[in-house]
Amino acid sequence: MVTPFTFDTERRLVVLTGRKACNLKQLLEHLNQVSGSCIFYHTHYLYLIHHFEKPRFYNEFANWVSGALQEEQLAERLAAIDLLAITSIREMREAVIATVNKHLEGNHRPPRECPPGEEFHFCEAKSFIMPTGQVAHNIPEFFETIEHVTNACLHFHFFEARLRLERPTNDFSQWLRDLGEPSLASKIDDLNPYSMTLEELKHAIMRLGRKYRPKYAICAPNLVKTTN
Repeated sequence: MVTPFTFDTERRLVVLTGRKACNLKQLLEHLNQVSGSCIFYHTHYLYLIHHFEKPRFYNEFANWVSGALQEEQLAERLAAIDLLAITSIREMREAVIATVNKHLEGNHRPPRECPPGEEFHFCEAKSFIMPTGQVAHNIPEFFETIEHVTNACLHFHFFEARLRLERPTNDFSQWLRDLGEPSLASKIDDLNPYSMTLEELKHAIMRLGRKYRPKYAICAPNLVKTTN
């Protein structure tokens, strides 16, 4: 029997690491040494706090390179890293480092220094995972619950679980596969959370639920709640 899906959420304590960079060489040095939590924070935190609007770059390294160093070409390359193809923080770190290295190797002028006060300060988030109290025992309940989960819950099950916990897929798709629904799991896997806000992601999942609802009403009518 498949375990019911427990929706979790996360609280974060963001702390400064004491590391800062004034130029690309310093940025590269710290990228090699900071924790995986730091790499995840600077590449994924903006997806959580921007609910209804999209920043120019979600990648904070790209934002700093563009704004503080005026290195637009590098900023575009950092922002273009295919995050969906990356399955671990180690791969994320390697991709960012390789992008900065390639830029430095092809650029023979002295590295630019950022203006005073615009240094890049490396942060990391201490995470505390806890259940929301929301549980789905079957697929209809799962899609009914999705409508009410928070963005922090979505962020955890889509981003945190896949990258920081090094799982091959998001938690929703994994649970659906365990239920014997690989097609529906693949539909959710096909959603690109990096191309939309978390609100848009939630509504995309809800649309899939509405599309598949007739199937479950026919195949498993006892699982579908009815109202008088």
